[in-house]
Amino acid sequence: MKIGIVGAGAVGGHLAVCLARAGFSVSVVARGSHLQAIRSQGLKLIRQGDPPVAWVERLTASDDLAELGRQDVVIVAVKAHSLPLLAPQLGSLCGPDSPVVVVQNGIPRWYFYRHGGEFEGRSLTSVDPGGVIAAHLPVERVIGCVVYIAVQLAEPGVVLHTGGGRYILGEPDGSLSERLRSLAAIFEQGQLSVALTYQIRVEIWQKLWGNAAFNPISALTRAAQDAIAQYPPTHALVRSAMQETEAVAQAFGIRLPVSLEERLKDAARVGSHRTSMLQDIERGQPTEIESIVGAITELGRWAGIPTPHQNLWGTPATAQLGGMGDRR
Repeated sequence: MKIGIVGAGAVGGHLAVCLARAGFSVSVVARGSHLQAIRSQGLKLIRQGDPPVAWVERLTASDDLAELGRQDVVIVAVKAHSLPLLAPQLGSLCGPDSPVVVVQNGIPRWYFYRHGGEFEGRSLTSVDPGGVIAAHLPVERVIGCVVYIAVQLAEPGVVLHTGGGRYILGEPDGSLSERLRSLAAIFEQGQLSVALTYQIRVEIWQKLWGNAAFNPISALTRAAQDAIAQYPPTHALVRSAMQETEAVAQAFGIRLPVSLEERLKDAARVGSHRTSMLQDIERGQPTEIESIVGAITELGRWAGIPTPHQNLWGTPATAQLGGMGDRR
C-alpha cells in the first residue's frame, strides 16, 4: 500500500509518521528547509506527555509530485489557499482508483457535489478562484475529512503533537462505501482515532462554526483560544460571529448537533491552543481566511443572510487577514 501525503506540515506530518510506523510505504510532498530536514534526518513526531514520546521515520520526500509516482491513496493536507497551485499536479499521483482524501479547514471545493437541490454542482469563488481545483481534481475521487488535533510544526522536520487527534471521514454522497471503510482500516492500523460519518457536511460546519470566530480573532489579538473564550469582550464577539455562521448553515439545510453554549464550552476546554491561523500569522505565512470566512460570507450572499461580523475580518481595518502573512 503506497500512501502519498501532499503537505507534510503539522497535520500531514502527523499522519505521515503514524502511517509509516504501521508499515505503509509513505511518500510526502514538502518544500524548503522542511523538505531538506526530512531528507537528511527523517520526519520526527513528538507526542507531548509525561514523559514525551518521539518517533522518527525515514520517508521519500520531494517538492515535485510527479517524482513520487502513482499512489494507492492520496491525502491532501495543504492549507486551502495552496490547493489551486497544486491541483494541476495531483493527477501524477493518482492511479485508476486512487481516492483523494482532502483534509482541509473551511468549505471545500467539492461541497456541492452530490449535494442535491438548487446548488448542486456549484463552486465557491472564494474557495476555487478561476475553477482550477474543479478542472484538475475529479470530485468522484474525493473523500472528505475533518480533523480535531492540536499539532504544530515546531521546527523543520519536527512535528509537535500536544493534544487530540480525531479524524472524521465521509463520502460526499453520504454512503459508507467500501473505499471509505478501507481507508478507515488504514487509519486504524496507524493507531489513529478515526470515525466514519453519513453527514460529512454537518461535521464540516461543526468545526467551521468555531474556526470562523476563533481563528481570525486569535490572528488579530495573538491570543490563545481559552483566553478568547474567557475574556468577556472577545467572548461576546465570538458569540455574535458564531450566531451568523449558524444562520448561514441553517439556510443550507444544516442543523448543528450541539447548542452554541455547548460549542463555546468545548472551545474553552481546549486550553491554551494557538489556532492554525494564528500559527500562520506568527510564521509570516498566508492564512486560510478565504475558505473559512470568505466562504461563509459568499454563502451568506447566496442565501440572503447578513454576515456583518464575518465581513469585519475582511475590511481594510483588519488589513485583510488573507494577506497579512505576506507583509510580516
